[in-house]
Amino acid sequence: MSDQCDGSPAIASEFDTPEGHQAMSAVGPLSRRGFLQSSVGLAAGGATVQMLPRSAVAQGAGAAEQDAELTRLQGQQRILLKGGVVLTLDRQVGDFAQADVLIENGKISAVRPDIAVSEEAAAVVNAANHILIPGFVDTHSHSYQGILRGIMTNGVLDPDYNRDVQTRLTPAFEPADVYAGVLMTALGLIDMGTTAIVDLSQISHTPEHNDAGIRALQESGIRAVYAYSRGAGPASQYPQDVLRLQRTYFSTKDQLLTLALGVGLDAKAFGAARDAGVPAVLHIRNNSGGLLALGRAGLLRPGDEYIHCTNLSDDAWRLIRETGGRVSVCPQIEMSMGHGVPAVQDALDHGLRPSLSSDHSVTIAPDFFTVMRTVFAFQRMQIFARARAGAQDLPPLLTCREVLEFATIEGARCAGLDHKIGTLTPGKEADIIMLRADRLSLWPLNNAPGAVVNLMNPGNVDTVFIAGQARKWRGNLVGGDTSRLMRMAEEARDAVMRRAGFSVNFLA
Repeated sequence: MSDQCDGSPAIASEFDTPEGHQAMSAVGPLSRRGFLQSSVGLAAGGATVQMLPRSAVAQGAGAAEQDAELTRLQGQQRILLKGGVVLTLDRQVGDFAQADVLIENGKISAVRPDIAVSEEAAAVVNAANHILIPGFVDTHSHSYQGILRGIMTNGVLDPDYNRDVQTRLTPAFEPADVYAGVLMTALGLIDMGTTAIVDLSQISHTPEHNDAGIRALQESGIRAVYAYSRGAGPASQYPQDVLRLQRTYFSTKDQLLTLALGVGLDAKAFGAARDAGVPAVLHIRNNSGGLLALGRAGLLRPGDEYIHCTNLSDDAWRLIRETGGRVSVCPQIEMSMGHGVPAVQDALDHGLRPSLSSDHSVTIAPDFFTVMRTVFAFQRMQIFARARAGAQDLPPLLTCREVLEFATIEGARCAGLDHKIGTLTPGKEADIIMLRADRLSLWPLNNAPGAVVNLMNPGNVDTVFIAGQARKWRGNLVGGDTSRLMRMAEEARDAVMRRAGFSVNFLA
């Protein structure tokens, strides 16, 4: 299943630190004891646990007031988000220029204007000058690579990414490094408004590597589909370890994490997914014949996810649609690293609504505002080019609202989570982001979907709820010791680089 993606060698062992211009010495890998201690007693399959001691969540003027408001919010089962622009993305519920969202016990219980509730009965959050939307769903994230951010800004898929990330750096990860990378990725995603991911864990060198990745996801508080994937070396127990993981961590569906199996064009791996009763997640490019063979073998199921889908035949596209498959595209990576022409219009032409993904931060930021703008501009450019070439019966141009749906409800469908999230629908879990709309860069507000897709950036993400829990509040992540986390990530990066004998030119 190897989809390899990035490239250009190179992190320097010295660079500027916040304390001044001083060399940063390479730090050895976290010990197994240190890793386990940092994991603060997670019970197998348990609920989210905070790894790091709580730090101040607001800085400067108003910090005490914001802390008091957050404390009240965290102690209430009922939260009322009052007076915001509400894009539910549920056509049955509708959208509102001004409305309230009531959260009860982690779920959305009502969406309408002027919900009456006393301040004693609920924590009331002023959402005026905010746009409320469902959280973004990133359907393809190699989260363990969070400690390798930006090492291949100019790289291409082959040879750079395949050679350096997949073949050289990935085998050098120990469990503590996986933990650091996944935690950095997950918290960074929450900070930018992504509330759910499909995590392609192509780092399953040992069962301990798998456990480390899952624990990091649990502790981050993000919603995730853990797509257990291949690893390297003789201790890897892929794919059979999926059954242990299922028993240990995924015995209930009433939690933020669910399970899938990352596969290649391999009947045995697909069979393992079928035996475990979990979806298969597949990178697929340039090999329609391999996919058609799996279809003839009867191994494809509704809910399987197909990533990239560049250069597929019409027969392969029909097979994906007819077997109930879902599609994940990442136009930024696909265009910049050489995967092929992004399959946004190909999916639409074959009756499939794509979901969106960031792939990895080795090359690009997992920023869904940029991802959405890329999709919007790319699809329209393609249609304009067809028109200039004299083509007839052109497909419609994508709208900002459609692209926002790709980033939310279509992502939830791809991840098999649309019964829980993806729209602000009463009864669904409260994965909600509050976007500040009172910034000079987009004021006055004239069109809400257009502002989100074409005018905003991660700096507009004010507050993030996942299952009704505040994970970001008034511009700051909740509950993390950021300094300690950053030190841990640096130490893990240095350890991986040292083991792999790898370096990056910091200023090139």
